[in-house]
Amino acid sequence: MTAIRSLSPPLLWQFFDTVCSIPHPSGQEAVLRRWIADWAAGRGLAVQQDEVGNLIIRKDATAGMEGRKGVILQAHMDMVPQANADASHDFSRDPIQPWIDGDWVRARGTTLGADNGIGLAACLAVLADDRVQHGPLEVLLTVDEESGMTGAFGLAPGLLQGEILLNTDSEQDGDLYMGCAGGVDANISLPYRAEPVPAGHRALRLGVSGLRGGHSGINIHQGRACANKLLAELLADIGEDPRVRLAELHGGTLRNAIAREAWALLVVPDTAEDRLQQVIARRGRQYAEEFAGIDDRIKLELTPASLPERVMTPALQQQLSAALLACPHGVMAMSRAMSEVVQASTNLGVIRTEPERVYVQCLIRSLDDAGRDRVAAMTAAVFRLAGGDCHFDGAYPGWQPDPASSIMQLVLDTHREVFGVLPAVKVIHAGLECGLFKAVYPHWDMVSFGPTIQGAHSPDERVQIAAVERFWQLLVRVLARVPEAARVD
Repeated sequence: MTAIRSLSPPLLWQFFDTVCSIPHPSGQEAVLRRWIADWAAGRGLAVQQDEVGNLIIRKDATAGMEGRKGVILQAHMDMVPQANADASHDFSRDPIQPWIDGDWVRARGTTLGADNGIGLAACLAVLADDRVQHGPLEVLLTVDEESGMTGAFGLAPGLLQGEILLNTDSEQDGDLYMGCAGGVDANISLPYRAEPVPAGHRALRLGVSGLRGGHSGINIHQGRACANKLLAELLADIGEDPRVRLAELHGGTLRNAIAREAWALLVVPDTAEDRLQQVIARRGRQYAEEFAGIDDRIKLELTPASLPERVMTPALQQQLSAALLACPHGVMAMSRAMSEVVQASTNLGVIRTEPERVYVQCLIRSLDDAGRDRVAAMTAAVFRLAGGDCHFDGAYPGWQPDPASSIMQLVLDTHREVFGVLPAVKVIHAGLECGLFKAVYPHWDMVSFGPTIQGAHSPDERVQIAAVERFWQLLVRVLARVPEAARVD
């Protein structure tokens, strides 16, 4: 139990504290899912687990509201596992440690999991609080949203009966979302061609660290540095000296997080180190100026390392370095229809050296399929020219805005009634599950809203306490105002 249980609304924060205490990174939600299912069954609620691991919990309508339209209240159970380099944290075993930092709640050295743990806690609080007025209610809790949207992909038709979906996975108080980007994963592989370590050489580790990172959709337009791209620039500089050999490189851990750290293992003669230090110093000065006010803690360093058993062939080293330098990253197009909305982007999220290959993963996002496919073709071309293989999977559709949405109008009117101002209606450049839901349940009327969460997908993640209370107030009032269902004679 932590101090966040004293915050308001108490039920929501108590559930969030419990969620934090149960490890639940993507793909490892089983223990949390079992706890939720047991808790709901213990309250006499109907609980169903589908074939892919999603939970559906049903609660009867409040007395007198049986004739209202059915609502699906939705959140995902997994969280992004990211930790600072100096944080000794095992996400499969250790609880998240939330703490109150002024007006915010954050975690000690790791992601907080407010994305989407606050939405999940709100769903459970609605189920627990019999004072909340609502019609027929179904709570849909999905699995593996962050790493592949497995739960949304696997949701079968006919399981849910409601007409309205309230998605709780947005991250800005005062904004309502009526559309989102689709996306696809680019999985790239280059065969590791090796030769022996040159005689008389030693190993150095070239590290890039201290970056902010962040959500590869929500933060991609803010110009934050990507550690993988900085490392690619450094390798291009260093590659001008044929004596410097590359053994391996690693960067980032998730395709949907802007890489905060990256490193390369180099094999060099003693006479090359001074030049390497000069390259690092020059680039360090450049980055300090270029990313001032955006990423102020970028750290480049060269440290001794253990000598590896092999290095890449010069041809592979050149091809890989050039491909990473040329690999698209960042905003690729802005929307012409909506001001200040990203149309298409891509994130060079993961670089990993394995025994037989070098693996690279990018996440490409776009509001339309044409933009997604264009960036995908560019990415594939870059790495195929370098002798690599590129295949795409996990493609998911965007959620196209519906100007005639009645639930959007209801939430707009309710927000104005409760808070005295109209919220902004937006399209988010992130992969909400709503697009996949719409493909299976095309009749659903959907809207997404949530509290202010900053730094999602990074250890800087924090959630604003006052925004959580406003989110709860809006959610409860919307549930109470859902209109009557159409009569069937």
